[in-house]
Amino acid sequence: MSRKKKISYVVNLAIVILLYLVFTMLIRQGIVNSYYSDIMNMMCINIIMAVSLNLVTGLLGQLVLGHAGFMLVGAYTAGLFTIHSGLPLPVAFPIALVLGGLVAAIFGVIIGVPALRLKGDYLAIITLGFGEIIRVIANNLTITNGAKGLYGIDSLNSRHNLTAMFTYIFFIAVLTIFISFTFGTSRHGRAVISIREDEIAAEASGINTTYYKLLAFILAAFFAGVAGGLYAHQIGLIDPSKFDFNRSVEILVMVVLGGMGSITGSIISAGVLTILPEALRGFASYRMLLYSIVLICVMLFRPTGLLGRSEFSLMKTVDKIRGAVKGKKQDPASNKEG
Repeated sequence: MSRKKKISYVVNLAIVILLYLVFTMLIRQGIVNSYYSDIMNMMCINIIMAVSLNLVTGLLGQLVLGHAGFMLVGAYTAGLFTIHSGLPLPVAFPIALVLGGLVAAIFGVIIGVPALRLKGDYLAIITLGFGEIIRVIANNLTITNGAKGLYGIDSLNSRHNLTAMFTYIFFIAVLTIFISFTFGTSRHGRAVISIREDEIAAEASGINTTYYKLLAFILAAFFAGVAGGLYAHQIGLIDPSKFDFNRSVEILVMVVLGGMGSITGSIISAGVLTILPEALRGFASYRMLLYSIVLICVMLFRPTGLLGRSEFSLMKTVDKIRGAVKGKKQDPASNKEG
């Protein structure tokens, strides 16, 4: 590992810790109340969903329209475990999140094996079908309490300790971003990207395309399941209507808006699209209209998304600024010599 890369990791870690300490202090001091704390938590959950979908839609290049289905599986699995396990919440909660992710990953295998044999619109349709089927099943099962929704899910926020829930959600979001970025820059990630660029050429080069497509799909499903578990314990009440087709499209919009293939783009767009509807609540009659106009403008003037397929790097930005400053300093000297 180069010295510059090591410095980049240390700087990024320091920024993450600083952000956490600042937000935690604001919550404890009461500057950030429960309403704004809930918005921050939902923003982190949406970031997990967008980054996980970006593994399939961005890196792999496969259109998936049923990502909310994996979130539903994780939410109900985690919620049911917390309710019926009889364990104290601090013990049950992390176990429930892992179980939610694993069960969603199992569904990812069941759906992914036949679905990933298809491409383009056909894959989108079959994943859309999965999302709707799993929602209808949850809507009619007794164990999920049907259309009434699953309630009584204990939340760490109910203990008047807002920082506990924020800590879980924040660091799981950070871990999701780290794993996704590491996966994308690893040899496995490069194999997935090669499949996106030209699947026939990748297979001819000896890459096991089926394995890598399924790997990306399962990893995305796992993180979506974990996000579902976080959502269930954040809200405390879940019902199937919250995980419909509109929810899947909302997550897909976050990925497309940020740039398909850009993890930092997904982070920015997920944050903006979570805060924007709340910020426009004062314009209740025109809120969704303004929200839609913003999306249309971005697609018209930046069709590749905010960052395209590139990633934002603090170190590269600093190097560019330094280069620009050095260039300005050298210009006067070169003009005098001329």
